[in-house]
Amino acid sequence: MAELDWGRTYLMCPPEHFGVLYEINPWMDAEVAVDPDRAREQWEGLRSTLEAAGATVEVVRQTPEVPDMVFTANGGIVNVAADGGPRFVPSHFWHPERQGETEQFATWFAERGWAVDRLDHELRHEGAGDALPFGGVLLSGYRFRSDRAAATQLAELTGAPVRSIELVDERLYHVDITFCPLSDRHALAAPMGWDAYGRRVVEALVPEPLWLTDDEALSFCANSVVVGTTVVMPTTPVRVGRQLEAWGFDVVTCDVGEFLKAGGGCRCLTLALDVPLGPGPRAPSPT
Repeated sequence: MAELDWGRTYLMCPPEHFGVLYEINPWMDAEVAVDPDRAREQWEGLRSTLEAAGATVEVVRQTPEVPDMVFTANGGIVNVAADGGPRFVPSHFWHPERQGETEQFATWFAERGWAVDRLDHELRHEGAGDALPFGGVLLSGYRFRSDRAAATQLAELTGAPVRSIELVDERLYHVDITFCPLSDRHALAAPMGWDAYGRRVVEALVPEPLWLTDDEALSFCANSVVVGTTVVMPTTPVRVGRQLEAWGFDVVTCDVGEFLKAGGGCRCLTLALDVPLGPGPRAPSPT
């Protein structure tokens, strides 16, 4: 197998104002308090784990009105392979509670010389939370947080073919809770999260998927971060860990329990800054 050609540089946001202050997914309960000290400790632990695996971490600051900005994966779509330099497509968030994040992320990238491309105002799409690259395409989820219609414009803005799959379980509301690229051949895949067509899309796209059981999927183990051959997981079911090790991966479990209270794991807390999108080999179509 060949390692992923991205995943060595990440954007993270310290949990200076993080809390479960509203309810926009089934995991959130505003009556469940977040321990801010423990959240900061867990965030620092994830950052240190990624750096120990060989990744570089950059930081964006949040303001009090956007407590979920810690989940930087939702900030937008990154493309470092674009002609004329790196480009960023900021998200258009579904819920009003998160819409203030859009300009904060856009400003961070623009101030560092990235070109910022905009989706049409009426389209909703939540960035790398709902679009992950594999096999030369972007696998993009839609229904709960993103519009299917956004796929056409994402393909135009990034130059990458976009394959859309419908998410069907509101607990698995983003594609990055159901799918995790591991290498050029392997991925974690949670079929309970997709309709029948989406399952066929993934079957056609991934040569050797690790199909997760429903319990494994709901443990957020697909919401993991991969740095080379290191897989950083919020939880590691025994069967999953053994299979990953058999494939040659080093598995590290990183406690992010305070963030799971808001429905976010390791992948949600990171946005890869080195993703090369653009024209490439198209995946086979599902039958």
